[in-house]
Amino acid sequence: MGITIYHNNACSNSRGALALIRGAGVEPDIVEYLKAPPSRDVLVDMIARAGLTARGAMRNKGELYDQLGLGDESLPESKLIDAMMSHPELINRPFVVTDKGVRLCRPPETVKEIL
Repeated sequence: MGITIYHNNACSNSRGALALIRGAGVEPDIVEYLKAPPSRDVLVDMIARAGLTARGAMRNKGELYDQLGLGDESLPESKLIDAMMSHPELINRPFVVTDKGVRLCRPPETVKEIL
């Protein structure tokens, strides 16, 4: 089974999901998304396959979120995706992609649903 994790080592949820994947005996493809963000098409696909909206996939903590006015509920999905593409640190993490589906693994144990 191929597994890809969109990972940020500074995030405890991301580290936890990675540990659970490895604990299942699989070495995933690790994408450090802050250095190598997904393409727009890949991001939109992951969000849809995880059953989320762009807002649900967005990190809403931090100064950048506030500075960009992303709390405005009237913003369309496309604008939220634009913001994540311009500022990958706004993509919540970790997204994990397997043959069984895609999940935003917060909490990390969510990864077990797709292993």
